[in-house]
Amino acid sequence: MTVRRKLIEVALPLEAINRESAREKSIRHGHPSTLHLWWARRPLAAARAVLFAQLVDDPSSHPDRFPTEGDQRRERERLHGIIERLVVWENIRDERLLAEARAEILASTDGNPPPILDPFAGGGTIPLEAQRLGLEAHASDLNPVAVLINKALIEIPPKFKDQQPVHPSLQGGLVSYKGAEGLAADVRAYGQWMRDEAQKRIGHLYPQADLPDGTKANVIAWIWARTVTCPNPACGIDMPLVRSWWLGKKKGKEAYVVPTVVPDPNHPSGQRVTYDIGHGPAQAPTAANDGTVGRTGATCLACQAGVPLEYVRESSRTRGLGSQLMAVVAEGSRQRIYLAPTQNQVGAASVDEPSDAPPGELFDWPGRINVYRYGLTEFKDLFTNRQLVALTTFSDLVLEAREQVFQAALGAGLPEGERLANGGTDAAAYADAVATYLGMGVSRTTDLLNSIVTWSSSRDQARNLFSRQAIPMAWDFVEVSPFGDAAGDLGVALSSIARALMGLPPDGQARVVQADASVALVPGDL
Repeated sequence: MTVRRKLIEVALPLEAINRESAREKSIRHGHPSTLHLWWARRPLAAARAVLFAQLVDDPSSHPDRFPTEGDQRRERERLHGIIERLVVWENIRDERLLAEARAEILASTDGNPPPILDPFAGGGTIPLEAQRLGLEAHASDLNPVAVLINKALIEIPPKFKDQQPVHPSLQGGLVSYKGAEGLAADVRAYGQWMRDEAQKRIGHLYPQADLPDGTKANVIAWIWARTVTCPNPACGIDMPLVRSWWLGKKKGKEAYVVPTVVPDPNHPSGQRVTYDIGHGPAQAPTAANDGTVGRTGATCLACQAGVPLEYVRESSRTRGLGSQLMAVVAEGSRQRIYLAPTQNQVGAASVDEPSDAPPGELFDWPGRINVYRYGLTEFKDLFTNRQLVALTTFSDLVLEAREQVFQAALGAGLPEGERLANGGTDAAAYADAVATYLGMGVSRTTDLLNSIVTWSSSRDQARNLFSRQAIPMAWDFVEVSPFGDAAGDLGVALSSIARALMGLPPDGQARVVQADASVALVPGDL
């Protein structure tokens, strides 16, 4: 049997592939990566190009059709032209282009292309792009998060292709929903219900801020400092552990925290730290006085005593760390407004831990899970009580929304039952599908609704926890508002998930399993 050389073995338009792969990093709206965080994502453009090129024959494999080098070069350039158009992000829903690419694949595989298997599927790039090219896609991974992401990308949407939404507000119109548009519409609608219902139940925990001009504004975030008791017997103040006093460094909009030690007869030490907001250069932090804690230890604001980091660790493990509100970040007209803390804002955050806070123990992994040595040994320790209340409320609402979807699906005519024998759509399966994406939205917000989130003074916004695969200690941390219409808001997360859903190719067979790569391999899979 003659082995036919594939296009990938001879030449690729690497410049176009590299350019579009790099450009893709800046694309967020509608990108599949916005379904859920995964660190090691591969460029969709590169996967799409490689899959096409490893299935399509190089013209040199057909000397009967392309007898001369000139003929082969021209045909190769034509195939490269298809790849150059395929890798452009704006063309991912160009059905004519995709049909052209699929026709080339069918011609080179005698009308029977092999199923594509990625046994280390991770973020799902390869299986997704295989499905986009009309190929049967198989995916497996050991990590259950990766498995769920892949199911959400390639397994769930085809089951509900052209499914009309069931939410009551979306009934009776003349809109025709194609592909995964109906599923996306329900995710958006039930996600909005979840957010509205959560605001009714716990909105009072997130009061608006009082601005200097007497008006009110929505709060985007609260910035806290962890505290430890100063070990100096002559001091004993609750000393703040702060990495940096800077809040905003944009030119002309500079802002920073100004700490002041004041008398406090109600505190055992007789003093405490208060916080104000500064803007001018007079009190601006310098490299010498920016923050109170570093890699080697901390400094007490009141007595200037040096405090070893080991004391901080030991104290945090045995007695726990305190916290003080340093600043409130409010929504302004195209800018952040930084405000000094008020008793109203401090009191709103003072809530009890919910009874159903998630159990589970962390472990000490130096360089990765550093929080353990500071006494944050359980999952729930990574959150403030207010964050735990919000996240458990959202989690409860996923189940309530799932029941609403189920009842609405029955009312829309979908049959009842756990699963139909022929694999068709039923009310229970559709409710599970919508709930899956709603749950992923809650999971996405958790990346910002935790007490390891920090503030970026150069970008005036919160940094999510999992910017890398680690849980480092955060001294001054950010409590993002789940109702701030910004990152960390459930509505924002679910809106981006719905937009990503609309761009998925809900066609073709797909299979996703949690399995060892050695047993996931199937004879005949590529």
